[in-house]
Amino acid sequence: MKEIILTVNPKLEDKFKKGFPLISGDALASTAGLEEEGSIIKLVDRRKQFIARGYYGKQNKGLGWILSWKEQERIDQGFFERKLNNAISQRLGFYQSDETNAFRVFNGEGDGIGGLTIDYFNGYYLINWYSEGIYQFKNDIILSLKQLVDSKGIYQKKRFAQSGKYIDDDDFVTGERAEFPLIVKENGANFAVYLNDGAMVGVFLDQRDVRKLIRDKYAEGKTVLNTFSYTGAFSVFAALGGAVKTTSVDLANRSEAKTIEQFSINGIDYEEQDIIVMDVFNYFKYAVKKQLKFDMVILDPPSFARSKKHTFSAAKDYTDLLKQTIAITEKNGIIVASTNASSFDMKKFKSFIDKAFKESGSAYKLMEEFSLPEDYRTISQFKQGDYLKVVFIQKIK
Repeated sequence: MKEIILTVNPKLEDKFKKGFPLISGDALASTAGLEEEGSIIKLVDRRKQFIARGYYGKQNKGLGWILSWKEQERIDQGFFERKLNNAISQRLGFYQSDETNAFRVFNGEGDGIGGLTIDYFNGYYLINWYSEGIYQFKNDIILSLKQLVDSKGIYQKKRFAQSGKYIDDDDFVTGERAEFPLIVKENGANFAVYLNDGAMVGVFLDQRDVRKLIRDKYAEGKTVLNTFSYTGAFSVFAALGGAVKTTSVDLANRSEAKTIEQFSINGIDYEEQDIIVMDVFNYFKYAVKKQLKFDMVILDPPSFARSKKHTFSAAKDYTDLLKQTIAITEKNGIIVASTNASSFDMKKFKSFIDKAFKESGSAYKLMEEFSLPEDYRTISQFKQGDYLKVVFIQKIK
């Protein structure tokens, strides 16, 4: 792969020298020569002195990622093997757990290779490629993984179509094909996952600690509403924690069958739970009309969502969504407010919460807060990578 030398904008030289990993267009004096994704980029300062070396791979975040700040370090199969080996060694506790066998093995720039994540599911590995650029290193990365771990099989998701979406083709890479659903464990509970069925597999691993707390501390004796419920993972943990009843609401038609499946493999009678296929925004109106209130409401919307009648952006609309949530939460009830939007930090998120309660004329108490779990490694030089923000809020009145 050819190497392209690019000069960094003088104002950003120090930022890159201190370890900032994302290469964006406005960070470069010129992007001339950037043509073939996967090309190696050598970044230099205005005096043509070496800063770092990375690769060209277009994502919605930027043009590529820095891989090394060592001038003599080569980007080859040995490089990727060292990075993967270090990441795996950081997760040995997860490999040894009897309670959990689904976790993140490699977390992009947090482990030194932006645009790449690898997850482990009960003996199988799932690689996510987030640009055509990183995909050019596929052979080196897969060979490295195979040499470092004893896997049943490896699957992949290509997430770099022109639209920025998932490329739907055969996700199987090597080893033996899994039988689906593949049953995995998280803190003693079961999840059915599908590594070969679209972009999503059936559970978001970054919410592991939040689900556990809901089960172990907050769910007992409660009525629980799980909005944007996907496959009902929060509902499962609430039910396992002794919730009186769970209500799961999601717009996707297949969410009902998927949620039934998750309840069933955990020995929970799904007929005792409510599973509703409906636009969440419409459900809030329905709940107000029917005077429904819940002891706990889980609010975990996507960063951006569009339905026939509604468009939601977490940065613009979370406060209003939270106000609707407050209206259907019982006094002294708990709201689990969550967002994976990377465009604002926890301080800003808490300002949304404060504004929503003030405008609703309600008082509140912050009970717990979470960011990404320990297997989702991040670096201080790239705060956007620590995207998850979760706050447990008690509605006082």
